[in-house]
Amino acid sequence: MPLRFRALHADTDGAPSVPGPRTPAHSRHGGETADHEPGHPSAATAVRTPAAAQHPAPVTAPPTAPASASGERARKRGPAGRIALALAVLAAAGGAAVLLQQEDAAAGAPKTMTQRWRIPAPAKDDALIGSWLTDTLLIRAGSRGGLRAYDLTDGKQAWSATSFTGSAGRGTVPCAMSPTLDARGIGTVAFGEDGSTCTWLAGVKASTGKILWSLPLTDAKHPTAATAGTYLQGDVATVVSENFLGGVDVRTGSRVWSYRPRGHYCNAYDWGTDGTILVDDFCLDQKTRFTLTAYDGRTGKVIWRKPESAHSEVTHILSGSPLIAAVHTARQDAVRVLGTTGTGRKLAVGDDELTTGNGTGADHSSRLHGDVLVTPASAAGRAVIDGFDTVTGARLWTRHSAALAVPAAGADDKVYAVTTSGSPLLIAIDPRTGHTTPLAGLPTGTGTDTDGHRSFTSGTVYVTSDGGVLELDALGADGGVRFYR
Repeated sequence: MPLRFRALHADTDGAPSVPGPRTPAHSRHGGETADHEPGHPSAATAVRTPAAAQHPAPVTAPPTAPASASGERARKRGPAGRIALALAVLAAAGGAAVLLQQEDAAAGAPKTMTQRWRIPAPAKDDALIGSWLTDTLLIRAGSRGGLRAYDLTDGKQAWSATSFTGSAGRGTVPCAMSPTLDARGIGTVAFGEDGSTCTWLAGVKASTGKILWSLPLTDAKHPTAATAGTYLQGDVATVVSENFLGGVDVRTGSRVWSYRPRGHYCNAYDWGTDGTILVDDFCLDQKTRFTLTAYDGRTGKVIWRKPESAHSEVTHILSGSPLIAAVHTARQDAVRVLGTTGTGRKLAVGDDELTTGNGTGADHSSRLHGDVLVTPASAAGRAVIDGFDTVTGARLWTRHSAALAVPAAGADDKVYAVTTSGSPLLIAIDPRTGHTTPLAGLPTGTGTDTDGHRSFTSGTVYVTSDGGVLELDALGADGGVRFYR
């Protein structure tokens, strides 16, 4: 059975109450590690994670003429709340990258794309939970539209997974989605009664929508659904939630590893990304009370463990390898390249705030290009893109009025972005120098909402491999899904 944590308060087991600034949603006992049932990740750490909402009926995809359109899940103890955003999926043919532009590069785009098809939004409050992009399909998980796949050629729905055999009482609304697929095209999706709490996890075949396996994320001792995150590293899918922390085989759902707390009287908070999991814990029965520990997402083995004087808050993980995270302590906020030691170099962030561009788990735009980290940020209340040298910590460049894109798997090492002022343009950004090159224009009105305000944000743009541009309105405020070529 899953690993449990014993409550740390004096009115339960007679143990003294836990010091520190935070109280976990609940605590668990750490003494039954060997008793996990196969196929279940272990119960783990107390994590906070807001998100959004509920779910309705399928939507068809009628082609239309060009029209206007309308940004770790930063994790704050879990997946962040879903907010209104537009997800633009951009493509470049033959390996040529599609890019977003900056104001000063607005002129001279080689071509202007036109809208080829459009899918209406399922509902105005359809929060984007996550998405996958393959060579032929866009798979979108939404809190109202469920899990659906659309053919990139004509926008027709390829499959839908909105109801499941034996799902009664478990919930059918997507609440978490792995950022990537494995080499076989399998990903993981968590479901629940709404978009913010999860009751079960499934392995999904992206090409067909088939549920290959499932496992519960609640049980008799932990019946309350909680926020969750799920990530892939090779054949192992990690589950990062308040109830469970561990790894399962992405092909079968069988347990690969389970989190083991350091002592019998511990509470903990966890955060995840592809390849790495961070756990901040307090153990009353250990000499070192507070630690921050990095675990390998594939094996569950400790990468490093660092003693702490108090709890730490991991506000954002920007990269898994090397591990780059924004960490808040009682003494300072800093973004560090933690690497294999846990005590790495600070990035010269200055007054900028590094964030997920759209503040949701669907934003995976921060990424490494060699040893340069390119990430969305906020400067004086305005969205920018920053480039940092991860070896020296220096900020190399800043680009204003542009939203960072996410490239399709196998795309080249260019940085992709779309302009957020002036005429909408796709540009390429050199990761080392920040130099921009216009690639294509988008129709007038692209990336705007019904009030005419530009709503592109970092994390809302993806580069496909077929030469087209997909723009998704994640909250259904305007447009649903649009395809440009």
